Amino acid sequence: MNLKHLLEHLEYDCLQGSLDLEVSAVVNDSRKLEQGCLFICIKGASFDGHSFAAEAVEKGASVLVVQEPVEVPDQVTVIKVEDSRYAMALISAAWFDYPAREMTTIAVTGTKGKTTTTYMIKSILEKAGHKVGVIGTIEVVIGQDHITVNNTTPESYDLHAYFRRMVDAGCDMVVMEASSQGFKLARTAGILFDYGVFTNLSPDHIGPNEHASFEEYLHCKAMLFDQSRQGFANIDDEHFKEVTGRARCPIATFGLDQQADLRASDIELTRGRDFLGVDFTVTGSLEGRISCSVPGAFNVHNALAAISVAVAAGVGLKEINEALADFSVKGRVQIIPTGYDYTLIVDYAHNAVALESILSTLRAYNPPRLVCLFGCGGNRSKLRRYEMGEVSGRMADLTVITSDNPRFEEPQDIINDILIGIRKTDGKYISIIDRREAISYVMNHAQPGDIIILAGKGHETYQEIRGKKYHMSEEEIVQDVLDGKY
Repeated sequence: MNLKHLLEHLEYDCLQGSLDLEVSAVVNDSRKLEQGCLFICIKGASFDGHSFAAEAVEKGASVLVVQEPVEVPDQVTVIKVEDSRYAMALISAAWFDYPAREMTTIAVTGTKGKTTTTYMIKSILEKAGHKVGVIGTIEVVIGQDHITVNNTTPESYDLHAYFRRMVDAGCDMVVMEASSQGFKLARTAGILFDYGVFTNLSPDHIGPNEHASFEEYLHCKAMLFDQSRQGFANIDDEHFKEVTGRARCPIATFGLDQQADLRASDIELTRGRDFLGVDFTVTGSLEGRISCSVPGAFNVHNALAAISVAVAAGVGLKEINEALADFSVKGRVQIIPTGYDYTLIVDYAHNAVALESILSTLRAYNPPRLVCLFGCGGNRSKLRRYEMGEVSGRMADLTVITSDNPRFEEPQDIINDILIGIRKTDGKYISIIDRREAISYVMNHAQPGDIIILAGKGHETYQEIRGKKYHMSEEEIVQDVLDGKY
């Protein structure tokens, strides 16, 4: 592709070389260099691509995009930009011929609820006849392909590569989780989303390798409304005004507040065999009764966010209800059917805040017993272990402490740390190191009406021990127990 085409939306200076040449590939990873490629020198926290400029030229790069001076032979084209990450986003979009423009694009941001809201939107839009791609924390979905990802919002080159694959596969819509890091690191730069959704905001991802402060975290979340045509925001969130205050697009609201453009009322928790849900009435931009097959009043806001997008996209009440009535997300308050008179749930809650949230959600269904099975990851903060032990001891009727991803620690040492927290409470507990045995125990000792949560692993299908990942699916373990194998 011609270099001028790749740079057409960038402000830049050509420090040396020619702009009139063909580029064979766009690369920011020195391991992928090839003859005639354009190499983007990314300056990161622990790695600086500028230090590889000379090596990149030796391995075939004919164009370098830089934000700092480099010394290379005169025949190499050097393009100076203000921010090479921002440049990579725009160059990548051009390289794949702007695939985001060929679909309706929907971005969801917030501290909690991004994954659930994203899949709710996907489910509703597909019920209405659209073919929808997904980019999120769990995976990238393109038709029948499910691709494991490392970042909630992929690097810009990968993002546009996925968009191109979606268009080629016939997708007319894409819904993606837009993380604060994705905005901070310009992974979505240059994209004008058709719809942007804000779920909620609370302190998170603040630390040396993420955000310097809550103020920076909030600022990055608010960037969504700088690059959306239409925004939707949770009016009930305490940071609503701060997030939407400088929005460059119209903002429609959802929530329980009387002023919301889409408002929920008459909320009712519902329960049946292998089922927990929530029903509510909507007024405003849509009128009617909604039945949702994910538990908890907090999921009303996630559903309202999804419904807001669906209504804007022309979807009616019938399709919305059909989609939400049998909706579930792998590893997110996911009910695993057993056929018995108790409810078994798998959830990704792996810190004290998330565990307290899910336990309070399930407690609202007034089960005779609430049973919590969980462990903590190895080579991670001991404080998390103390806190999770204390939360479960305080909120569950029975806690089963087991192994999670022990990594390079001994599972019993991790359990001992959890015990420090739980012994601060009067909660009943037992410990069973082997997670399979622990799951078998809670199922074989379940009592009528119990709600049992298997917390921490969620969508993960492995257990990490001593640097290796071993296959372990909680859904498969549950089925093995039902089949009498445990």
